[in-house]
Amino acid sequence: MGMEEIVKWIRSKHPDLQGEIGPDTDLIESRLIASVSFLEFVGLLEALTGERIDIAALDISDFRTLGRINEKFLTVAA
Repeated sequence: MGMEEIVKWIRSKHPDLQGEIGPDTDLIESRLIASVSFLEFVGLLEALTGERIDIAALDISDFRTLGRINEKFLTVAA
């Protein structure tokens, strides 16, 4: 459920986005996760995992790809 919700969220922010978002797509470089919506995205991850995310301890590389997000946040919650 978690990864589908993340992709759905990204697509809601980019309604004109065509094609798949692969597990290795750089979400930061491609601006699929922008700074203005980053805190909203962290809130989504918190809701999906049921865990609070310490913003001060974040590493941007943990949000760079769907694969890394899954590994860092969703696999731990499973």
